[in-house]
Order: sequence, then structure tokens, then C-alpha cells
Amino acid sequence: MCGLELGPDHAHLVEPATRKLICACQACAILFSNGAETKYRRVPQTVRYLSNFQLTDAQWEGLMIPISMAFFFQSSAAGKMIVLYPSPAGATESLLDFQSWRDIVSENPVLQTMQPDTEALLVNRVRGASDHFIVPIDQCYRLVGLIRTKWKGLAGGAEVWEAISSFFAELRERAAEVRHA
Repeated sequence: MCGLELGPDHAHLVEPATRKLICACQACAILFSNGAETKYRRVPQTVRYLSNFQLTDAQWEGLMIPISMAFFFQSSAAGKMIVLYPSPAGATESLLDFQSWRDIVSENPVLQTMQPDTEALLVNRVRGASDHFIVPIDQCYRLVGLIRTKWKGLAGGAEVWEAISSFFAELRERAAEVRHA
């Protein structure tokens, strides 16, 4: 924003109206930290691993997401929960069955703590995984970029699957574990 050269670990802002991420220095990012309604919102850095998240196979299927990975966030601009899944073409929006989503939220009240536009539930059920995180939205788009740049052929290739595995291992390392009753 101010033109200062940024290092690899810099802050991000999101513009809710467009879902655009903007790189920012710490000083500029702090300007958007107070929660006031502004054009931009600061993306937090906290990663939470939901170790006892409740999501059955039937509930997942009820969400009608065509792959085994997706992220969910509350869009203040759209006034609803948005679900996107990463693909070689980028982040693809899926229609959300809101009754299925309400059932999942009622079993997992921690989802009500997500900050609109800036935090997302990231679900990974690929190859038998059962990972559920509340992550900064920039991490979701980082995963999308990783898949876009590394995908080869019809099945993705070994390189993309190794990168996805590394991505989730890194998230688990950074995450604070959250358990709920």
C-alpha cells in the first residue's frame, strides 16, 4: 500500500467486495486492525486445528462439493457463506446446501468464531485425510495457487500431491489445537 519493499512474511488485507488480497507492510496492516467498517480488512495469522471436528461422510456429501477439499467463509459483501474448492483452474465456487451447513455449524460451534471475509474453514478429505482448520483466508488462496502451478495432466502428478501434503503438514505445525465439547 505504502510502497515499502515487503519480505516473504508480510501481512495481507482483503477487500471484501472483490475478495482481492493485497500485500501490506505491518504499519499499513495495523491501520485495518480495529474492526471498523473499511474498504479493507486485515487478514489474521492464527491457524487453528480443529482436532475433534464433527463431519460425517453423509454431511460432506450433502454439501455437494465435487472434490474432497474445500474452504468456507462468510462473505460480508454477499451476505452469505461461500464455499470454494481448489482446482487447476483456480478457486471454483460451489453452491452450498445451507441446511447441511447449518447442521454442521450446530455440531461445531467453533465455526461461529470465524471472522467474516478473513478466516475460513479449510477441509481436507483427500486420500483418506480428515483435516479441519480455521485458517486465514490467504492460506486458502495459497493452496489454490499451489495446485494451479503444480498440477500436471489429468490426475495432477506426484509433485502436486507432495506439495499438498507439505502444505497441510506445515499448517498442522503452525496450528493451535482447538477442541470443543
